[in-house]
Amino acid sequence: MTLEIGGKVIETTSMGFLENQDDWNKEIAHAIAAEEGIELTDRHWEVIDHLRDQYFNNGGAQPNTRTLVKGMQSVWEGEKVDAKTLYALFPHDPSKQGGRIAGLPESRRKGGY
Repeated sequence: MTLEIGGKVIETTSMGFLENQDDWNKEIAHAIAAEEGIELTDRHWEVIDHLRDQYFNNGGAQPNTRTLVKGMQSVWEGEKVDAKTLYALFPHDPSKQGGRIAGLPESRRKGGY
């Protein structure tokens, strides 16, 4: 599959994940999110930034939703964060849909991290 953004063709997998993570930028994130019916807010970007930080600065870690909840509790100090909070932002699974919009590869994990 491909995306055409700003006259540039971006290769994606059959599931919509970028073939090359170096292709990612905020314009691409907005385009992927729009295709999925999501208008990105500051909260979305905080989750996206957390996912990208975990992947690129933590040995390719892609947190599952439970781990993402814990991570966002640190980011959103003093707020109650649960899976429902994240599903309100990314209704098709915060870790997978968020990861796709964040330009990360499809996670192959089976539970855990």
